[in-house]
Amino acid sequence: MVLLQEADLVVEFLMGTSVHLVSRNLIPEYSEYCLVVNGIEIYSMKIDSKVTSRFAHNVITSRAVNRGNVAKEVFFDVELPKTAFITNFSMTIDGVTYPGTIKEKEAAKKQYEKAVSRGQTAGLVKASGRKTEKFTVSVNIKAASKVTFELTYEELLKRHFGKYEMFIKVKPKQLVKDFEIEVDIFEPQGIAELEAEGTFITNELQNTIKKTFSGKKGHISFKPTLDQQRTCANCSQTVLDGDFTVRYDVKRTTPDNLQIVNGYFVHFFAPTNLPNLSKNIIFVLDTSGSMSGRELEQTKEAMLKILDDIKEDDFFNFILFDSEISVWKETLIRASPENLDEARKFVRQISAQGLTNLHGGLMRGIDILNAAHEQNLVPKRSASIIIMLTDGQPNVGISNTHEIEEAVKKAIDGRYTLYNLGFGSGVDYGFLERMALENKGLARRIYPDSDAALQLQGFYDEVSNPMLIDVELKYPENEISDLTTNSFKHFYDGSEIVVAGRFVDSNQNHLSVDVRGEGADDALLYTTQQDAEQTAQAFQEQQYIFGEYIERLWAYLTIEQLLEKRITATGEEKENLTAQALALSLMYKFVTPLTSMVVTKPEEDDNEEGIADKPTEGIDIFTIVLYLRSQNHPKFISTYFDGDPHFIISVPQKKDAICFNINENPGMILNLINDPVTGITVNGQLIGDKRENSDAKIQNSYFGKLGIANKHLDVKLTVTPETITIQNGDEKTVFTWLDSVTLQQEGLTLIINRKKNLVLSMGSGVSFVVVLHQVWKKHPLHQDFLGLYTLKSDKLSEQTHGLLGQFFQPIDFTILEIHPGSDPKKPDATMVVKNNELTVTRGWQKDYRRDPKHGIDIPCWFVHDNGAGLIDGVHTDYIVSSLF
Repeated sequence: MVLLQEADLVVEFLMGTSVHLVSRNLIPEYSEYCLVVNGIEIYSMKIDSKVTSRFAHNVITSRAVNRGNVAKEVFFDVELPKTAFITNFSMTIDGVTYPGTIKEKEAAKKQYEKAVSRGQTAGLVKASGRKTEKFTVSVNIKAASKVTFELTYEELLKRHFGKYEMFIKVKPKQLVKDFEIEVDIFEPQGIAELEAEGTFITNELQNTIKKTFSGKKGHISFKPTLDQQRTCANCSQTVLDGDFTVRYDVKRTTPDNLQIVNGYFVHFFAPTNLPNLSKNIIFVLDTSGSMSGRELEQTKEAMLKILDDIKEDDFFNFILFDSEISVWKETLIRASPENLDEARKFVRQISAQGLTNLHGGLMRGIDILNAAHEQNLVPKRSASIIIMLTDGQPNVGISNTHEIEEAVKKAIDGRYTLYNLGFGSGVDYGFLERMALENKGLARRIYPDSDAALQLQGFYDEVSNPMLIDVELKYPENEISDLTTNSFKHFYDGSEIVVAGRFVDSNQNHLSVDVRGEGADDALLYTTQQDAEQTAQAFQEQQYIFGEYIERLWAYLTIEQLLEKRITATGEEKENLTAQALALSLMYKFVTPLTSMVVTKPEEDDNEEGIADKPTEGIDIFTIVLYLRSQNHPKFISTYFDGDPHFIISVPQKKDAICFNINENPGMILNLINDPVTGITVNGQLIGDKRENSDAKIQNSYFGKLGIANKHLDVKLTVTPETITIQNGDEKTVFTWLDSVTLQQEGLTLIINRKKNLVLSMGSGVSFVVVLHQVWKKHPLHQDFLGLYTLKSDKLSEQTHGLLGQFFQPIDFTILEIHPGSDPKKPDATMVVKNNELTVTRGWQKDYRRDPKHGIDIPCWFVHDNGAGLIDGVHTDYIVSSLF
C-alpha cells in the first residue's frame, strides 16, 4: 500500500468490498456540489449487486473528471474477497472504451511486459486463489477529460450461522456527489429475513438504508446525499468509514431445493430441525517457546470461552506439544460440569517453552480418538474432530512436512476431520492447508491482532454443531456429467451443501436425487425431484436474473473445487486438474490463480498533451502491490537507487520501505549486485555536480555510468547518459538515447525507449530498468544521471550480494519509540534490524519509474551514516576498482 498512497489519487474498492479513495498531501477544493482533490473529481461511485439463488453478480463503477489544467493520473484499485472471481473490466476515456482480456497467466504476463516496455499504460489483474486478490489499474487523463472504470466479479455466497452475508467496506475518504450501493436479491424459495447495517451509520443516516422484501424478491439501497455524508454541517470530510453488511436467509419448507435451467442444475441442501450430533473433539495446541506471551494468552482466553460452549454430551481432550508431548487426560472425557471445571484449571496453567514437535502432537491426538472408538467410549453416531493450532513449523521429532502429511493421512484413514489453524505469519500455511484437505477439513489463518481470541472462538462456533455425518447426494449416473463434489464428511447447523452438475442430455428437464446421511437418532434417507417447468415458473421476474446463472454457478463451483484438489495433487493428476481448471477459467472468463486479466490503453502520439506524465516501463507500482500482497512470503523485494544515490528497499510484509544514501567521492565505483551462480554483476560509478556547491555540507553525487555483465553469456553492457554499449564477446554495438531499439539475441533482450529508459532482461530472466534523467544542458550545477530499478529479482540466486543484491531476500525490522525529530515534519524512531538498534528518520524519496521528470514521493525510514547497521559490513567494502 505504501507506493499506492503516494500517487495523485487512488480509487480503491473492497467488496468484501471496499469503496476507497486514498490521497496524501493533497489540498482539497470544496464546492457546493462535490470535493475536488488535486484537480480530480470523483463524481460517481456505484456498487450494483444482483443475487440470484445465492450467486452474486457485482458491478463496481467509478467515474472521474480531471478539473485541472494539466494531465493527471487516476488509480482504480480493487481488493476482492477470496471467494470472488473477476469476470470483466473496462475503462472508458472520453467515450472510448478499453476492455480487459482474460488469458492464461503466462500469456497475460508476456502481453503486459510487452505493453509496459513500449511505454503504454497497462493494468494487470492477478488472483491468489484462497488468499486476498488485488486488482489495480492507473491511467493518465488530460485536462477536462473523463474516465469511467467498471469492474465485474461473481461469487457464490456461503451460508454461515443460518444466513448468507455480503460484506461491503465503505471508505471513500471524501464527499462523492453520487454515491450508491444497490443490492437486488431473488430466491425461488422465498426470502425469510433480510437485514442491512453499517458500523458508520449515525442516527442521521439510519433512514438512508432502504430495505424491502416480499416473496421471492428483496431490495437494499444506500444512497446518502452530500449533506448526509458530512461529518458536520459545514465540514468537507465524510462520515462514510466502516462496514456495510447485508444478511439474509431463505424459507425452508423442505430440507433442500433443486433448480434446473438449460441443461444444468444446482442442488441446495440445508435441513433444519434435526438434533445435533454429539462430538468428540481433540484440541492439539502448540506450546513451544514461540507461543509465549500474547499468542498463548489469547489462545488460553479462547479455549476458556470454548469450554463454556461445549455441550454436556460432547467428549473432549487437550494435547500440548513443544519439545515433548503432554496430555490433559489419557482418554477422551465427557464434558460434565466437573470435568469442564478441571479443564479450565488445566488451560489456565498452560505455559510455553521448547521446540515444535507437531507430528508427535497430532499422532497422539489421533491415537486417543482411535482408542475411544475401539473401546466404545464415545457414541457410535458422533462427529470426531481434531483442531490443531500452531504458530511455527515442525523442528523436532519428524520435521519433514511431506513425511508428516503421509503419516497423519494414514493414521486418520478418512475417519476424522482435521482442521488446522495457523497463528501468525511464521507457519508453513501450504503445509497446513494440504494436510487439512487430505483429511476432509480446511486450514484457517489466525491473525495475531487484538481479536485473535475471537477469531479462534469464531472458528470453533462454525464447527461446534454437527447435525449429520457421511452425507452423500446421489444422482443418476447415466443422466449427469461433470458433477461437483457430492459427498461430505460433516454437515453443520447453519451451513449449506451446494452441488451442481450438467445433464448428459441438455434437453432433460427432470431430476430425482437420493440424499443419505447419519444423524443423531437414525440414518437420513431422503429423495427429492424437480422439473425444469417448476424452476421456470419461479423465475418470472427476469429483471432480477443475470444470464445463464446456473451454468456460471456450476462453472464457478467446479473451478473452485478443481483448484482445491490441485493443492494436494502431484504429477500427472495435478497436470490434469490444472488443465481442466484453466480451460473452464478461459471459457467462462474468470480470473483465477491460473489466469490473469490484462488491460492496455494504446500509446498516444508523442506530440499529444500529457505524454510526459505517462508511466514508464518496468513493474508498475500497482503490480508490485498486487503481486506482493497475494503472497504471504514474498519471493522478491523491490529495490532500486535513484538520485543522490538514494537506495530504497521495499519491505512488502511491512507495507513500508527502508532507504539510505551512500556519500562517496565522484569517480568511485560501487558493487551493486553480484550473483556468483547466474554470473550477473552490476556496478555503478559515481559522478558529482559540475562544480562544488559551497552552501552544501555534503556534495551531491549520482550514478553516471553503469556496468551490467553476465559472464555466462559473455555480455557486458555499459550505460552512460549519452550512450548504451553492448560488448558481446569481440563484437561491440553502440546506441544513443536518441534511438528506439528492440534487440533480442540468445539469453538477452534489450529495449531502448527513446530519451526515457531501457529495459534489459538476461540469463535466467532477471530484468533491470535504467532510467535516464536529463537536466537543462546549461544548468550551472547539475548534469545528466541514471537510476536503476530491479525487476524479477527472484530469478537471482540466494547467494546474491552487493549494496542492492543483499536485500533481494526478505528482511524484517521493527519500529519502536517514534518521537519528534529535528525536523517537525520528519519524526525519528528506533529501528531494530539485523540485531542492531538504529536511529532512523521518517522521510521521502523519489520513485521515477512512472514520472521520470518529477518522480513520485515514497515514504521510507531513512538509515543514517551510509546505511551503517543495515547493510552488511560498511559501505567502503563495496568499492571496486572497475565497472567489470
